[in-house]
Amino acid sequence: MNPSIPVDSGKTIPIKSRQARKWKENVTAYLFIAPLLSIFAVFILYSLYFLIHTSFQNTDISFGKATDAGTNNYRLVLEDSHFYFSVLNNLIFSAGNIFISITIGFIVTVFLSLKFRGSRFFHALFFIPAMLPGALIATVFSMILEYRFGAWNEFLRALGLDFLAKQWLSDPHLAYMSVIVIGVYLIGFPMMYYSADLTTVNTSVLEAAVLDGAGLNRIMWNIVFPLLKNAHKTIIISTLLSSFREFERIYLMTGGGPAQSTEISSIYLFNYFRGAGANIGYVSAASTLLLIIALAISFIQLRMYVKGKKERKSAA
Repeated sequence: MNPSIPVDSGKTIPIKSRQARKWKENVTAYLFIAPLLSIFAVFILYSLYFLIHTSFQNTDISFGKATDAGTNNYRLVLEDSHFYFSVLNNLIFSAGNIFISITIGFIVTVFLSLKFRGSRFFHALFFIPAMLPGALIATVFSMILEYRFGAWNEFLRALGLDFLAKQWLSDPHLAYMSVIVIGVYLIGFPMMYYSADLTTVNTSVLEAAVLDGAGLNRIMWNIVFPLLKNAHKTIIISTLLSSFREFERIYLMTGGGPAQSTEISSIYLFNYFRGAGANIGYVSAASTLLLIIALAISFIQLRMYVKGKKERKSAA
């Protein structure tokens, strides 16, 4: 007996026919994306091969006199304390941005979810800075935080708080903090994740909390915050990944200084690359190690996404 499924008209469609049609649709979809996959294979996969291949060579920017280096470049990278310091700076940068995202980003999202007049406007307003080029943000804040004529120090002096006017981007103890604090203006992305996850919160839970006499602060942090765990995870992993892509904002504001205090891994590679007689094989080896770290983080993100999807299906 040929199995079939019913349709609204009362007729039935054999399962095999349905599977064949679905397979045909999938093949058609793959044919449409085949050109894009070809471009990906040529540019991305070849670039990856070239990166790894070069990491086992000693060569300069001309690639004219390449000699086999074996694993020596990887050994040199792993013995370089500056490499570890740059990765540590990445983690510090990520930690600061994560803290801003899951505190300020969460608070602003919950506040705007109250649906008061103009809430949609302010929601869009917070997202606009996240769409601006990093170079523009870096330039503007470099001018604002400039010691002598910067708007922030001028504001403090106008209030008679001259002792608080600091060299925000020239002091090794303040430069990294200043760069991280600018992340407040980039909370549009975490707000997007929180807004999407807030729609999945069961309103009956909130209504029960209100009936039990819970205040807004308690509802927000003891009930809503734990329920948005999927958004928290996504923001944390995404911020970790973005820290390894970060370059222009920090480089244009501090150049990795002062005294290498803000030198993250991308700036570390750039500074070595532009040095006289730089060994491109060394840069490729360091880049490969950073790529492995990024892929490991991406794998964790994928596992969390699949797990969250299964949890949502089981809850439904």
